Amino acid sequence: MERKIKIIVGNIVAEAYLFNTSTAHAIWNSLPLESRCNLWGDEIYFTIPLSHSLEKDAREIVEKGDIGYWPQGTAFCIFFGPTPISKGNEIRPASAVNIFGKVIGDPTIFKQVSSDTLVRVETAG
Repeated sequence: MERKIKIIVGNIVAEAYLFNTSTAHAIWNSLPLESRCNLWGDEIYFTIPLSHSLEKDAREIVEKGDIGYWPQGTAFCIFFGPTPISKGNEIRPASAVNIFGKVIGDPTIFKQVSSDTLVRVETAG
């Protein structure tokens, strides 16, 4: 069963699909989530009430459109371009993240989002 989520940030609405990982299962079981977002370069992140450990395949370099969970900050992260610590065109989180999903379509729509905007994540479909 493919699981999809809807991410609503201000007037931006995007869907994403979740991978079959323990982090994705934990996120799915925590929905719906609401928080205020922060921006860090071309990354949106927001704290969620979920504590999950770093998975063995956690990544320090991610791809555009990846959705990750950052255990150090108990944060849901959406990556759509370079961060302040990226080198060249890489997308580098502050530290390792569990990648648990991928935005469907063009993730650069999140460039329109301002810090402190309300974010809601819910099941899609």
